[in-house]
Amino acid sequence: MASSRKSQQSPKSEKRIAVALSGGLDSVVLLDTVCKAQAKNQTNNQIFAFHIHHGLQKPADDWLIFCEKLAKQYKIHFDFRLLHLNSDEEKGNIEARARAGRYEALADLCEEYGIEDLLLAHHQNDQAETVLLQLLRGSGVAGLSGMPTSRQLELNNHNITLWRPLLNQSRRELEAYAKEHKLKWIEDPSNQNTKYRRNAVRMKIIPELAKIQPEALANMARSAQLLGEAQTLLNRLAEQDGKGILNKSQLKLEPLLVLAKEDLPAANNVLRYWLQTQQLAMPSQERLHAWWRDLAQVKADANLEWLHDERKIYLWRGMLQVGNVEAGRWVLKTLPANSKQLGLPANWVKEAQDNNKISLRERQGSEKIQIKPKTPRKTLKNLYQEADIPPWERQAPLLYINDELIAVAGIGLSYPHLIASGSRVLPEWVQNPVK
Repeated sequence: MASSRKSQQSPKSEKRIAVALSGGLDSVVLLDTVCKAQAKNQTNNQIFAFHIHHGLQKPADDWLIFCEKLAKQYKIHFDFRLLHLNSDEEKGNIEARARAGRYEALADLCEEYGIEDLLLAHHQNDQAETVLLQLLRGSGVAGLSGMPTSRQLELNNHNITLWRPLLNQSRRELEAYAKEHKLKWIEDPSNQNTKYRRNAVRMKIIPELAKIQPEALANMARSAQLLGEAQTLLNRLAEQDGKGILNKSQLKLEPLLVLAKEDLPAANNVLRYWLQTQQLAMPSQERLHAWWRDLAQVKADANLEWLHDERKIYLWRGMLQVGNVEAGRWVLKTLPANSKQLGLPANWVKEAQDNNKISLRERQGSEKIQIKPKTPRKTLKNLYQEADIPPWERQAPLLYINDELIAVAGIGLSYPHLIASGSRVLPEWVQNPVK
């Protein structure tokens, strides 16, 4: 993602809030109400408008320009991010990746500007669509509870509170507000294509439900709220039943299987709760049943691997855990002159770079390295075992300089090559953020 245009920050004030601005009716109304409330209450908050440019449609550049001009009219800060998506992929996959990328980009902007409160323009119709779609998928309580009015989001190591202040307002009410205040917005033509499920629900099912039951949208929103409260209670129950099973980000297999034998619904609830804490989607009933079959047959010391929600879940040493290492890169960090940290001689590294003598290699199995003074060189297998590094975190490429093994991610650096003074660089393995 890249930003190419940015407003200048003003001095830090009481509070900073951001509005996700697509340029559509919903976000334009939200931005207008936020700015008017700011003026009416005479608060000293700074308002930011953030736009995500997906680049999937030709008018996308025009939408960006529209949003930037709108922010200037309100005299607020504006910035955007560009998502690089492959438009040749299937529509459903693009939508899922765009949604995940949008949240990541918004979190990135919030982190850059020190913003902890992000406002989204989802409204009552969106909530009804979400509930119906989840119902069609056969979702449980968590899915049918729809979108919460607020929730905590942690992305890129930054905590943000997402707020949906329009969730109790219908689209008809937003349209009336926009006409009354003579607001202008843009229409996304892809929203009219009923080939896609959400659009079909929006344009065909929702209007018919409103004819049968005028309060249908409000009633579904209320049901979603009640189911959200029920999910909160289920989460509390999972924490109680999960004592002795939930271990930070891991699940202990043996007591989980004991609970499953005694009370399978309770064990399912604990497992779903754990997936939720790992920010993973809820599994289908078929997948859940398959997992229990795998766990019932696996030996205590066996390794197991599942692919779920584009992440991998591993069973290792009797613990279920989510593998967070997908990809990364080696970075050569220059150490400050007054640092006492050991590092590689900068001139030696620079000479190796100039002569193309720095390379990344996959592990072959016989490599050895000395990482501490007055200790022998040890095989990577022994060092991984001593450091309790799980197998999926042993895949980072090894860093070689002048055909010598210099750095191993999670283990350390070749001690004989380190110096304590002079110009030094420190190789660091930087993981790509988990999507």
